[in-house]
Amino acid sequence: MALWGQIKFQDASSPLMEQLILFHDHAMFVLVMITALVGYISYTLITNKTNSRMILEGQKVETIWTIVPAIILIFLALPSLRLLYLLDEVNDPLLSIKVVGHQWYWSYEYSDFLNLEFDSYMIPTNELQDGTYRLLEVDNRLIVPMKTNVRALVSSADVLHAWTIPSMGIKLDAVPGRLNQVSFLSQRPGVFYGQCSEICGANHSFMPIAMESVNIPSFLLWLSKNI
Repeated sequence: MALWGQIKFQDASSPLMEQLILFHDHAMFVLVMITALVGYISYTLITNKTNSRMILEGQKVETIWTIVPAIILIFLALPSLRLLYLLDEVNDPLLSIKVVGHQWYWSYEYSDFLNLEFDSYMIPTNELQDGTYRLLEVDNRLIVPMKTNVRALVSSADVLHAWTIPSMGIKLDAVPGRLNQVSFLSQRPGVFYGQCSEICGANHSFMPIAMESVNIPSFLLWLSKNI
């Protein structure tokens, strides 16, 4: 869960989000080093009253500052491409869930079980209980088993939406007439919140996502009560 004034990522709840955070830290380290080097060179050029002929014109210097950035881009591109393919991979899911975006709520359908589907609406502020989050809590949470490969099939019934859970590393467009899929695995129990990340209309900010990760016995108990 995000905290007030937080400027970093939420704690990772899936292996893919861990990899996203590691890549972010790697890219920021490279960016800070480049910024520091360029800032130091600019400072020395401004404060140095005598111009250096080696800096103003020199084949060796021009060769270096052309090749070195290309090498740095390779060190950024390779892990980025690896992560891109990992995010797009679906590894033998044990559970498939259909997610449909509406104006302005989400509906979920457990395709592996008969007659198990429900809508998920945001709880109004005047109906919130103590300890729940305003604009994030819903009446029916999405329940998934932890340490299980889950596939979400995402679509929309009306306009563009985006099914997003930051701590899980999930952000997938819900497009009318198109079925997109994403695979995720929850490493720990808890409730993970998200919101629609596509401007879908007047109540865009009032269709949150709440996913609860539970152990397998608790998941089976929940299924038995709802099927």
